Amino acid sequence: VGDKVIVLARSGLWQEVVNVPANQTFLMPEGMSFEEAAALLVNYITAYMILFDFGNLRPNQSVLIHMAAGGVGTAAIQLCKTVENVTIFGTASASKHDLLREGGVTHPIDYRTMDYAEEVRKISPKGVDIVLDPLGGSDTSKAFNLLKPMGKVITYGVANLVTGQKKNLVAMAKTWWNQFSINALQLLQQNKAVCGYHLGYMHEEFELIGGVVSKLINLYSQGKIKPRIDSVWPFDQVADAMRQMQEKKNVGKVILVPEAPKEESKKEEN
Repeated sequence: VGDKVIVLARSGLWQEVVNVPANQTFLMPEGMSFEEAAALLVNYITAYMILFDFGNLRPNQSVLIHMAAGGVGTAAIQLCKTVENVTIFGTASASKHDLLREGGVTHPIDYRTMDYAEEVRKISPKGVDIVLDPLGGSDTSKAFNLLKPMGKVITYGVANLVTGQKKNLVAMAKTWWNQFSINALQLLQQNKAVCGYHLGYMHEEFELIGGVVSKLINLYSQGKIKPRIDSVWPFDQVADAMRQMQEKKNVGKVILVPEAPKEESKKEEN
């Protein structure tokens, strides 16, 4: 009672009061703000597990991170920096490239004006060791083709389905038609791996997730990771917060809070 905790739940957190099982809570480390705590679990658990548990990231390897300025992207960049001499390719709009370089991205790529696969090949003709794929559709095929021998693509989303404010049936049909498909014999010949990840379907894996959270909190306490907050929005501006992400303006995590931060009281004039 009275402990400050971080909560992991599949849904239902956009409200003022929540009731969750104790095993879905984790003690907040000293010095962590509530905004950082809200930005930590989903993004960093996802980034950690796809990079290390599936990706088996090791020194001197290369990684392609799509949506590198988003929540999982910024988490993955920081986690890559905990491993020696990792080359990071990151796709994002050109306006975000300077921030990505400051964060540790070796080669930012503007996906809007360039073919990112061609840009990667120019710098690394053999491709990369790991591709983090939140896009789906034809981009998963491109990711697989960009892998070096013994490389891995980890798909963890289908962002290509979202193209505007409303559901786009054409985009859904196109993504479904271009869905990546491969059989076991082809994998055998290619010497590559394809992995799928969805944190929402591991809500019963308390011991597994708890172990990852402990590692993340240790990395935070050592100053090796720090959630990047793009902006903080009160509940009554949730539409604006969603638009911030939808229009891909954010660098880091968009946070919701129940109420707008209160303005500091004005000092009395002499």
